[in-house]
Amino acid sequence: MNNLATPSEPFQLGYKMPAEWELHEGTWISWPKDPDTFTVGKIRDGAEKTFAEMIKALQQHEKIFLLVNDTKAETHVRKKLTEHGAGTNNVIFHHIKSIDVWTRDYAPIFVKNNEGKVAAIRWIFNAWGNKWADLLPDNETGDKIADVVRATGMQIFRPGIVLEGGSIDTNGKGVFLTTEQCLLNKNRNPHLSRAQIESYLHNYLGAKKIIWLKDGVAGDDTDGHVDDFARFVNENTVVCAMEDDPNDENHAPLKENFELLKRTGLNVVALPMPRRIDCPERRLPISYANFYIGNGVVLLPIFDDPNDEKAKSIMQKLFPDRKVVQIPAVDLVYGYGGIHCATQQQPVTFSF
Repeated sequence: MNNLATPSEPFQLGYKMPAEWELHEGTWISWPKDPDTFTVGKIRDGAEKTFAEMIKALQQHEKIFLLVNDTKAETHVRKKLTEHGAGTNNVIFHHIKSIDVWTRDYAPIFVKNNEGKVAAIRWIFNAWGNKWADLLPDNETGDKIADVVRATGMQIFRPGIVLEGGSIDTNGKGVFLTTEQCLLNKNRNPHLSRAQIESYLHNYLGAKKIIWLKDGVAGDDTDGHVDDFARFVNENTVVCAMEDDPNDENHAPLKENFELLKRTGLNVVALPMPRRIDCPERRLPISYANFYIGNGVVLLPIFDDPNDEKAKSIMQKLFPDRKVVQIPAVDLVYGYGGIHCATQQQPVTFSF
């Protein structure tokens, strides 16, 4: 891999991106509010209940860094959390304006060195290739989160290129998953070659090996984010979504990705796909692979589908030391995202 690093870049300073299952200080979440994502009424109510369930499961084990626009919004959210049995224990409110909830893609990605020090990588967010002009202000939301963590003494690195957290996944040992459909898309960084993108992942996140998968799931407006179909669950094991119906448009691309993963020598476990869900405009990007690994728990999206329990059984066997918590996520996919898309982990800082 071509290494263009200087001593001022994170990898040369000993930083790398930890695996998601490593200990968190907390999780960054933005409360749902955008009427274009979650229409006012049943879907908005459902989305708020889903976020409350996510927070309820996580707050027993880690902090929740919760973005709300202002004091009025905080009052509303406190009420909703109480109504849904979550409360505000371990919830730290930040009055930071955001348009949408997808912190995975616009919040910083956190890295950590061998001394236990955490730093933040602040990438550029361009609303998935400038598809949604109304969501471009969430790039500034990411800057505001960086300001918060900088105030604690954390160092901030700025690569100056577009990257979303949902487009990558790592085992914490330098192996990364991503897709050609997303990272090589000309609507992200048209001036960069594959080798140059690999250098950025190496220099800023500590990538030593990058597994380039192909296309993502149907209906995904992010251009094939890997967190919708292939995820590390330990250093040597990846779960990969598989569609059994040969007539479904997801069957061939997911099978191709599964076979690519098998050829890497990793253990590859198939996750079933739920039945398709459509909205008037198009098919929604629905998948069990959009789970989130928290301290002590795994938040697994469910869809009132016959495969819900099968997916839970598979995941519980893979995470015997964590409780798999099923989170109804239909209303999230109506917003074209999921549980993993709406969370961003901040690793715990250790002092030696």
